[in-house]
Amino acid sequence: MVHTAKKMTLGLSVLDQSLARNPDQASVALQETLQMAQWCEQLGYQRFWVSEHHAFETIAGSAPEVLLAAIGAATSRIRIGSGGVMLPHYSPYKVAEVFSTLANLYPGRVDLGVGRAAGADPATGLALAADGRPKFERFPELLEMLSHYLWDKGATPLLSPRPPGKLPVWMLGSSADSAVLAGQRGLPYTLGLFINPQADPRWIAHYRRHFRPVAQGDRPYAMLAISVFCADSREHALACQLSYDLSLFRAFTGHSRDPFLTPQQALVYPLGLQEKAFIANRQCCRVAGTPGDVHQRVSELASLYDVDEIMAVTNTYFLDDRMRSFELLQQAFA
Repeated sequence: MVHTAKKMTLGLSVLDQSLARNPDQASVALQETLQMAQWCEQLGYQRFWVSEHHAFETIAGSAPEVLLAAIGAATSRIRIGSGGVMLPHYSPYKVAEVFSTLANLYPGRVDLGVGRAAGADPATGLALAADGRPKFERFPELLEMLSHYLWDKGATPLLSPRPPGKLPVWMLGSSADSAVLAGQRGLPYTLGLFINPQADPRWIAHYRRHFRPVAQGDRPYAMLAISVFCADSREHALACQLSYDLSLFRAFTGHSRDPFLTPQQALVYPLGLQEKAFIANRQCCRVAGTPGDVHQRVSELASLYDVDEIMAVTNTYFLDDRMRSFELLQQAFA
């Protein structure tokens, strides 16, 4: 089947993971996240989300709700949200309180994205759970409780403060199960292709087929999260991509304390068979190149997966490269 670009206007948004170049540079990474939120608002992006990860020394984004409070104060228009809160670790009532407070601070701008994944290794997952027992198998029930507290004015115990209006809850996932659950609950859905390079485009079709307008809207709304590296030259974009790929590989293989590689270091890094296989496995789920390259490939992926919006994840070593990538991406779709 030949896929062409979507005819409708494609929404563009950003996921920021607050990557630190070194384990002792978390404060720099968080300040750069604030700068990126302001920059993406200036460029006209639809939303700016931050992720939740734990026990990674080169990822500073472990508390999205705290970071969102700072981002909301630093911006004025762009939608802000969690990409996402790992609900099995927490009390749905407390999550509802926190995000209702954020929604009152920044009315009409807050998205609550929730996921089932651990966002951490098993030992850290146990430490996060108040009773030492993460509740992954209860995720559908926890999601129902969260929605009840946020949307049912008669819910007990009383949620205070109440959100001003209906606070959007997004389902984040990288599997067929999450797509079906999002559809059954009538929630907007984000498929994390940058997390699972093997994610099947048919999962979005499952989501749309199972969608029931029982929660937030009368139609399904799907977003695809992908890695994007856009630069003035194809060579530099590919070097930025390689820098991230190698740093991610080292984190996945137990070297999370190793510093992030610069693009220049990545180009001379001795690639072994494992590194080459890891990089090849991720080729389908990200986009790297000039604005023309990126526009074509992003449009192809949007059509293949049949989504309404693209969320770009751009983890580059240098802040200037990240800012330039989002500037060129926005210009490519202007």
